Amino acid sequence: MPLLDLDPAYLDALARDAQEQQIDLVVVGPEAPLVAGAVDALAAVGVPAFGPSAAAARLEGSKAYAKEIMNAAGIPTAGHAVVRGVDEGMAAIARYPVVIKADGLAAGKGVIIAADEAEARGALEEILVDRRFGAQEVVVEEHLVGDELSLLALCDGERAVPMAAARDFKRIGEGDTGPNTGGMGAYSPVPGVPDAFVREICDRVHQPVLDELARRGTPFHGVLYAGLMLTDDGPRVLEFNVRFGDPETQAVLPRLDDDLLDLLERAVVPGGLRGIELRWRPDTAVCVVLASRGYPASSSVGDEIAGLDRVSGGVEVTHAGTADDEGHIVTAGGRVLGVTALAGDPAAARAAAYAAADVIEFDGKQLRRDIAAALTGA
Repeated sequence: MPLLDLDPAYLDALARDAQEQQIDLVVVGPEAPLVAGAVDALAAVGVPAFGPSAAAARLEGSKAYAKEIMNAAGIPTAGHAVVRGVDEGMAAIARYPVVIKADGLAAGKGVIIAADEAEARGALEEILVDRRFGAQEVVVEEHLVGDELSLLALCDGERAVPMAAARDFKRIGEGDTGPNTGGMGAYSPVPGVPDAFVREICDRVHQPVLDELARRGTPFHGVLYAGLMLTDDGPRVLEFNVRFGDPETQAVLPRLDDDLLDLLERAVVPGGLRGIELRWRPDTAVCVVLASRGYPASSSVGDEIAGLDRVSGGVEVTHAGTADDEGHIVTAGGRVLGVTALAGDPAAARAAAYAAADVIEFDGKQLRRDIAAALTGA
């Protein structure tokens, strides 16, 4: 099969080339093409695509819209207000810390946890006055306390089928310090989160979303990611993504004991996942993200990456922000690589992931050393 050099921003060209190449299935990964309507463009020329339509992808494209859907469907989430001005935002804050979210796509970096009035005003001005993320609205949200949990579900427009739970690490620094990122690591399974609880969450969160979107005439096909906080009052939704979340997917998919392609093809068809229950290997997967210098505020690019050929067998290295520079692999983004190890013992999986991460070198490499530490008491 030829490797097509396509810019996903040009959706008509993408659809035309997929049609000409007689592609059987397109799996749309990034959120921006989904929100822009990649699946719609492909459907218009008869090419099946795994992912939601632009209308359904608003669930990630607008945090305010996601809150509207949650309210309509009775899905538990944090108390919140949608505001358009700095003073309006300040008036909506009842207590600190408070969560300030830019409405729109921000690559996981448009969320600020403000500890006091000064930080909150600064965040609101950064988003609404400086327009750093291009947003015109902000969600001012109650700060929830508990353990975070990520749960993805495959969706066929009618039914949500839960995948294995994972836990990710959003902050750049160890001990959950520093600014938010797209994710610095993840692991699966999550101790204390049995299959029955996963099914319960899917029934209370994912399925009502599908039902509400179907009621509005925008059925959801693809994968629905729920970022949750397990509070003393039960699970609460922090955010939705409309794609395979990174790095949770790197920790979840290696454990899948079913044919992924078959599942993706089924999800494109309304009701195609009826009767499906996913099977999972009992092994633990640990993913450690390697980021470039300056991330998340900026990212160093063009730094040559060494050591990829020294990574031991059994460890998967997923390229994210990389490029080929005349035969040399170099950095080309903020989160550069995801290093994932799978093992029957959690300690062994964690050790293998870090051993591989340590043999990979590039100038300014950043990584957290506490990914999955709770699994081993480290």
